[in-house]
This record gives sequence, C-alpha cells and structure tokens, in this order.
Amino acid sequence: MSENSTASPLDDGPFFHGTVADLKVGDLLTAGRPSNYRPDVVMNHIYFTARPDGAGLAAEIAAELAGGAATPRVYIVEPIGAFEDDPNVTDKKFPGNPTRSYRSSDPLRIVGEITEWARLTPEQLQAWRERLSVLRTSGRGDIIN
Repeated sequence: MSENSTASPLDDGPFFHGTVADLKVGDLLTAGRPSNYRPDVVMNHIYFTARPDGAGLAAEIAAELAGGAATPRVYIVEPIGAFEDDPNVTDKKFPGNPTRSYRSSDPLRIVGEITEWARLTPEQLQAWRERLSVLRTSGRGDIIN
C-alpha cells in the first residue's frame, strides 16, 4: 500500500463496485484478475467507489468491453482490510479524491446489489467507446497497478 493507505476509513461509504460478474451476497471480490479495461493486465488491487453512479459507469464500460452482451451490475461492497485512494483517478487532476474512488489488495465482500443508477445514453456509450479506443491505441491507458 502507498502512503495514502489506511486501516482507518478514508470514507464512511457505503461503497460500490461495478462489474459484469454475477455474484451473490457474501461472495468476495479479490485482486489478481484481469482488468475490465485492459485484459492483458492482471490487477494487484480491487477497485471501488462511494458513488453508485461511478460504479454504474464502470459496470457499463465493462459490459461494453465484454461485447455488450454482458449485464452491468453494481454491488454494495464492504472492504475487508485496508484501502487507499485510487491513484488512477486521484492525482494532480483530482486532488482530494472528489471521485471517492478507492482500491485495496484485500478482498471486498458483497453485501447487496443496486439496480438504479444514472445509465449512459447511447451517445455517451459511443463517446466512451471512442475514448477507450484512443487510450488503447495511444498508449495513454496505463494503469497504476
């Protein structure tokens, strides 16, 4: 963990994780799986946010990258161990973590699922397709792992 890691909460939550995985209450999300955004990168952390719409965005992008046939899901999660600010979005552009995005090398426990979040319009999905394509082909889509 980095200097921003803590055993004390950085945020009171509740916390959310967006994915296409079909999970049940009590299941654990763990690090060590391929990135939803860069399948060639095995992730050392599991990512989550205190913003349901942020998790919804991640879920919809994951579904888009899975070919659009996958169902986006947003789970309410509980960090099992220490967590830190997500350095992929919390840097000079976002001082103070306004996105309320975090990561942990410890598991997250599924405690529920939500089905309501601000869904992307077809135009917004197309804009994300284009952004992700540019990131993948430009080499600017590095993940701080």
